[in-house]
Amino acid sequence: MKKQHFVVVLALLCATVTSAQFTLDGQFKPRTEYRNGFGSIIPDAADPGYAVSTRIRLNAGYTFDSYQFYVSLQDIMVWGENRQILPDDQNDSFAVFEAWANISLGKGWSTKLGRQVLSYDDQRIFGGLDWAQQARNHDVGLLKYKKKKFMIDIGLAFSQDFDNPSGFQSVGTAYNTSGFFTYKTMQYAYLKQQWANLSGSLLFLNNGFQNFTGDTDTRVPDGTSNLQTLGTHLNYKKTSFSAALNAFVQIGERQNQVDVKGAYLLGLDLNYKATAKVGLGLGVEVISGNDGEAGETGAFFPLYGTNHKFNGFMDYFYVGNHANSIGLFDVHASVKFTLSEKSSLLVKVLNFSGEQKLPSGEKSLGTEVDLVFAKQFNGYGLAIGYSHMFASDGMYELKSVTKADAANIQNWAWVQLTIKPKFLNSPKAK
Repeated sequence: MKKQHFVVVLALLCATVTSAQFTLDGQFKPRTEYRNGFGSIIPDAADPGYAVSTRIRLNAGYTFDSYQFYVSLQDIMVWGENRQILPDDQNDSFAVFEAWANISLGKGWSTKLGRQVLSYDDQRIFGGLDWAQQARNHDVGLLKYKKKKFMIDIGLAFSQDFDNPSGFQSVGTAYNTSGFFTYKTMQYAYLKQQWANLSGSLLFLNNGFQNFTGDTDTRVPDGTSNLQTLGTHLNYKKTSFSAALNAFVQIGERQNQVDVKGAYLLGLDLNYKATAKVGLGLGVEVISGNDGEAGETGAFFPLYGTNHKFNGFMDYFYVGNHANSIGLFDVHASVKFTLSEKSSLLVKVLNFSGEQKLPSGEKSLGTEVDLVFAKQFNGYGLAIGYSHMFASDGMYELKSVTKADAANIQNWAWVQLTIKPKFLNSPKAK
């Protein structure tokens, strides 16, 4: 079904539903970016990037006594990517971003099935990655339990990438999609308990990755590598002070049977509300790196989190990069100014070093400064950001660009508008 037809059918369905609680809303999020060193050191010979991208979403939710249903349609558009009067989209980015049902099983139990966002705690391991226009989702089944301030989620996923349901027997279960830690199987348990000033969670996660032998034309399935991620998130808050701790380890195997030994992530963030209009932050994060031994690694990767939120907004680390490298030692401080009831300014400084040395023996990578101004207007929000990377010698070595060949200025600027219209919110069925 073409996306235009699908949207029309959904709109007609929305118009006919009046006997249950029904919501219909959307999102329009254009973002303009100037990239002159975003994600990596830009050479002096390269031209900066400049473009406008837009995410649009249409979301429909239906609530009945025994279940909830939700669907979110999404398209990502880069301005000018289609020539005039082109009959079809150039980038084929239209997708069903979410489609799930949450069914009540009674006495605090429920099951949530389908394509959905998995987001827990500060989104370090599981997050929605809302900054990225495409965002992040999972095709997964959850068994959920909640009672007062305690909850458990148990998730199971089995991924396939063929589109012929009648071909199960002949195709088998080999999974050909790879990259960015795309998994064939996933099992996890997430437990969380809240108290008066403290909350704590435990995560037990296993991901299975399809292995192959042979070259691209003759490769055959060769079992599955399983990677386990185990850890906790603690959050304390009282009056003007708060503290958050992350502690995770990884063991098992990465793709292609690479042994993971001693991989870890430790992070601590402290926040203090100095005045009604000034908030202070101080933190440190250590992520283990590759020990260089053949066939094994000590490098941790935060998998499916909102990694743009961490280690600097310029995305030099763990955003489609730095997956089996020297790790990271990140010390950061921030000040957030509340300028008015609807506006704020964030100033953040981060200093980066390798958790291990580069081949040259260098560890220092550089310092990043991030500025973000945000303001809410009547029905929409505007955010403006600027980031600057002051690279050390180690950063040029890490990113394989010599200092002599690199541009003198490494920076990134952006402006983003967000509108979330509410089209319909019908009363709940009686």
